[in-house]
Amino acid sequence: MTPEEIAKLPYRPCVGVMLVNADGEVFVGQRRDRDQDAWQMPQGGVDKGEAARDAALRELEEETGIPRDLVRIEAETSRWLPYELPHELVPNIWKGRYRGQEQKWFLMRFLGQDDQVNIQTAEPEFSEWRWMPADQLVANIVPFKRAVYAAVLEEFEEKL
Repeated sequence: MTPEEIAKLPYRPCVGVMLVNADGEVFVGQRRDRDQDAWQMPQGGVDKGEAARDAALRELEEETGIPRDLVRIEAETSRWLPYELPHELVPNIWKGRYRGQEQKWFLMRFLGQDDQVNIQTAEPEFSEWRWMPADQLVANIVPFKRAVYAAVLEEFEEKL
């Protein structure tokens, strides 16, 4: 695809979850579909007609096994935050229908225990997980998502 063709594509509506434990550390998972370190917070697409908040709770459970009764939503970003995929990835992800994602992020407090996290879900997305200090997030994410992660951290800073 040419850069001009990619520029005409829409963004995929998506939600992200910054799940924080009692120590203020953030849940990150190592993506299964990467051949290098690619830690990320839970995220996923919004289904047609689905509210962003509901999508965030659904995605959290689908990716981490954590049900909604083990979290408290504390904040959401004031706007949707877009990011562009690298051009070489566009044809291979989402069947080439999107140029990137536009994400609404939710800050959630984890009310459970670590043994209640189960990434071996029906369709596992992560090969491993850990709690990461918030100040290490941006350095450990794939480069094309760093600006979004920095914006999320800035917006949720007071609540972390």
